[in-house]
Amino acid sequence: MSTDTPSAADSPFRPDPAARDRAPQFVLPLVVRIERATPPARTDALETAARAVLVMLSDERSAGEGEWAGAVRDWQDGRIRKVVRRARGAEWRRAEALPGITVTGKSAEVRVFPPVPLDGWPKDLARLQVSGTELEDPDPVAAADPGTPVLWLNPGLGMSAGKAMAQAGHGAQLAWMALSPEARAGWHASGFPLAVRTASPSRWPDLTTSGLPTVRDAGFTEIAPGSCTVVADHPALR
Repeated sequence: MSTDTPSAADSPFRPDPAARDRAPQFVLPLVVRIERATPPARTDALETAARAVLVMLSDERSAGEGEWAGAVRDWQDGRIRKVVRRARGAEWRRAEALPGITVTGKSAEVRVFPPVPLDGWPKDLARLQVSGTELEDPDPVAAADPGTPVLWLNPGLGMSAGKAMAQAGHGAQLAWMALSPEARAGWHASGFPLAVRTASPSRWPDLTTSGLPTVRDAGFTEIAPGSCTVVADHPALR
C-alpha cells in the first residue's frame, strides 16, 4: 500500500515543501510475507514494518559513503513515500534474493529494500500485489509495556493493514529524525523496541496537540488528504 506524508517534519534535508516536491521522487519498498496457511497477526506486521524502516535508516550501508546512502538521501530529500506489497512462496524467495534486510517479528516477516525511483522498481518487486494485505489479530492486543515507544494510530480511520504498515513506518521514521544522536544510539542498541496501538477516541485529540511527531497523509490512497494517521510517542521526546 502506498502512502506519502507531507508533514513539515518529515524531511530534515528539504524543509521547504516546494523544494521537496521538485526533488526527484523515490519510494521505500517493503514486502510483507503472507502465506495462505500462516498469515501474520496484524499488529505484529505493523510493528515489524516500523522496525524495518528503522533498521534501514540505521544500517551502515545507509550512511556516509555506504552503498545505499545516496538512495536514502534522495528519498528523504523528497516525500518519504513507502509502498507495502505482499508476497508468498516463490515470490517471497525472489524478493529475498534482492539487496535488502529481512526483519522478523513474532509472526511477521517484512523485507525492506533501499529506496528506488518512483517509476524504477525492480521487476521482481513491481509484480507483487499491493492489495490483499487484510490481516487480523487472532488474540486481544495487550497494552504496551511501560517505557516502550508507542506509535498511536488514529481511532477514527479505517486503514488496510498495508496502509497502516506504511503509516507506522512513517511514524517510526519521524520519531527517529526527532531524537538526539544519543537517543538514537540507545534505541538502536536495544533492538528498536516499539508498539503500535490504536489510541482511544478520548485521548487522540491530546496526542495530536502534544507536539510529538505526527504523520499527516497526502491522501493518495484510502483516506482524505491531510488526515492525521499516527502520533509517535517516544519517551525521549516527552
